[in-house]
Amino acid sequence: MRPSNRRSSRSLALRALVPLALLLAAPAMAVDVDGHIDPLEWQGAKRITDFRKTQPLNGEPGSLPTEAWVLSTPEGLAVAFRCIQPPDVPRTHQRIRRDEQAQVDRVNLMVDFDGDGRTGYNFMVTLTDDLNDAVLTNESRFNTDWDGNWKHAVSEDAQGWSVEMLIPWYIAPMRKAIGGERTIGLYLDRVIGSTGERDAWPVASFNKPRFLSDFTPVTLPAYTQSLFAITPYAVAIRDQVRGDNTFDGGADIFWKPNGQTQLTATINPDFGQVESDDLVVNFGAEETFFTDKRPFFTENQGIFDFSMLIDNSQLIYTRRVGGPSDDGNGSGDVTGALKLNGSVGATRYGVMAAQESGDAGRTFSALRLIHDFGSQTLGMEATRVDRPWLDRDADVLGIDHRWQPNAKLTVTSNVVGSAIDQNATTTRGYGATSVVEYEMNERWTQEWLGMHFDDKLDLNDFGYLPRNSLNYLHYEVRRRFADLPADSRYASHVWHWRVVGMDNDHGLSLQRQFRVIRESQLRDGGEADWQLNLNAPAHDDELTRGHGALRTPLNAVLDWERQSPRKGNWAWESEVELMGSDRVGLHRIGYAATFQPTYFINDAFSVFTGVTYQFNPDWLVWQHDNLIGSFDSHQVMLDAGVNWNIGSRQELRVKLQALGLDAQLLQAYRVNGDMRAVAVDDPVNDFSVRNLGFQIRYRYELAPLSDLYVVYGRGGYAFDPLYREAGRQFSRSFDLRDSEQLLVKLAYRFEL
Repeated sequence: MRPSNRRSSRSLALRALVPLALLLAAPAMAVDVDGHIDPLEWQGAKRITDFRKTQPLNGEPGSLPTEAWVLSTPEGLAVAFRCIQPPDVPRTHQRIRRDEQAQVDRVNLMVDFDGDGRTGYNFMVTLTDDLNDAVLTNESRFNTDWDGNWKHAVSEDAQGWSVEMLIPWYIAPMRKAIGGERTIGLYLDRVIGSTGERDAWPVASFNKPRFLSDFTPVTLPAYTQSLFAITPYAVAIRDQVRGDNTFDGGADIFWKPNGQTQLTATINPDFGQVESDDLVVNFGAEETFFTDKRPFFTENQGIFDFSMLIDNSQLIYTRRVGGPSDDGNGSGDVTGALKLNGSVGATRYGVMAAQESGDAGRTFSALRLIHDFGSQTLGMEATRVDRPWLDRDADVLGIDHRWQPNAKLTVTSNVVGSAIDQNATTTRGYGATSVVEYEMNERWTQEWLGMHFDDKLDLNDFGYLPRNSLNYLHYEVRRRFADLPADSRYASHVWHWRVVGMDNDHGLSLQRQFRVIRESQLRDGGEADWQLNLNAPAHDDELTRGHGALRTPLNAVLDWERQSPRKGNWAWESEVELMGSDRVGLHRIGYAATFQPTYFINDAFSVFTGVTYQFNPDWLVWQHDNLIGSFDSHQVMLDAGVNWNIGSRQELRVKLQALGLDAQLLQAYRVNGDMRAVAVDDPVNDFSVRNLGFQIRYRYELAPLSDLYVVYGRGGYAFDPLYREAGRQFSRSFDLRDSEQLLVKLAYRFEL
């Protein structure tokens, strides 16, 4: 009987193993994205439990348990989070608008689909099932202008909350899989809203020199999806100032025939009629940078990221397309645009073209190539703009390189050249940038940055470069303090010490600066930062727009910012800045103060009112040729609004910005040959400015990436060549009515 029993036991064991083997061999079953983690649906998923603190960045186990599951399915990459949060730990149920940054309970899934550290995608879901999505480039640069189509759901119980996400494989172009498997870079984190603690897997941080490159490689079964989607839109506009009606329409087209290739096109693209830019009054020589929310120009734009590694400089600044027309008659009318992204082996490519209509219509084109050599990547970007109205053609070529020989050292470099043909004359310019970042250990980091732009380099036909004629060097050392005493009100500090030297391309000193920054995270989830810049005497070669450089005095700037997350019904932000004057430096001190409280009527309805007051003594403003005026200036600005999430599909936003500025003349000056300001009697007037921007925007989500908008907007700008107090100009700004429109826009995405 014993042999029989043994055979029976073996038989039972085999019968038990067969279903398990079949289950493991079978393709992953579909995940029902409902926020409830069903063990059967997540059978075979990679389970992750080792979440550790990265905010503060000390690598200790998280204070609350977090688990995650990662599963490759035919429908997409599925990820689930289980966040333990017992009743004694406060939960934040505050609603946020899409892509808003707020101190709330949330989880982040970040994916580098090619696993090469070049481009990542961030998918964030809050406890209230609101979302944020962004493209991640240049290790830690997040761009939230992009909106993707992906699934998410949240459930909540007494002991915690759960999130399920499903990211379709067509969300981004990716390399061809090898052997039926795909290796991606993966990062997961969970943020506790009441304390600001961030627990992550792996222990990586966007506050370190490397972030995207530190994602953990994860090999998963490979699937591919094809998609064809078209999003037609129609817009009706009632212009209350001109008394006329306008009707317009267009379409965005998205086609992904396979995993490696993606085509995006647009016909008569929407120029963001439902998005309003912030008010800016700029009397300086450098252009103001604005982001772009047009879907075509945000869809998988990351491959075209070619930064000059300082500020917002880029070879492609998409706001140029459809920007101010070359003939001076409003904005350029974009007839259509096309973009092709894909990969062949270890080489990724991107091609983009756009055409404006009319005699002044410009033609934009770009080619991007990136090849991965393992520890190194090498890329090329070429752009061309044809501007017939100006008889101008602009060609730019850039080569960029990144080298990561080990886990501590990253070297990022690029060289660029421009060739501008205008009126049968060709002007060529060159530039180069290199950044070396060395992370000595978890506490100390060093950074060296060197830059050279000659005075003929011109990227601004398609790109954005604040200035050329620049030689720049800085050295920075950073020290992290992440193990502060438990009774400290601070959770962590990061100190930055930097020395800066900047000259123009003719050897004239523009800046000699010592900078100290402390960035602090508080244990209540808030932040407190301060920065001190000490500037030695130097020169300003931009003030007179090429009519002579001006000596600048010893100067300093001290800035303090504080962000306090919501406690009860209130949250607030504040900033105070002290600065010396343009003309006499520390002999006269200016200041600016901002205070913005937010009151939460409930979790879905909030009202904010931000007020800024600024005094700028001996402010230098260019008049013409080498004539400048020195003014005492005051500025009052209001930035207020209402945010109301009306259920899960509707939202109402009100945005009001009003500004008043005065400038009372102290003295007129001319910049003489020895670069000094000499007092003159040339007529220079006092002046004042008022500006208004007001918008009421209602959105109803018909389906993912399909919306109905009803928008009322009003605004205006007035420059007065006489002195009126800033407070009076602020009050009068509400009378401005250069534009007043009622807009209705309907966009609906059809997927085939």
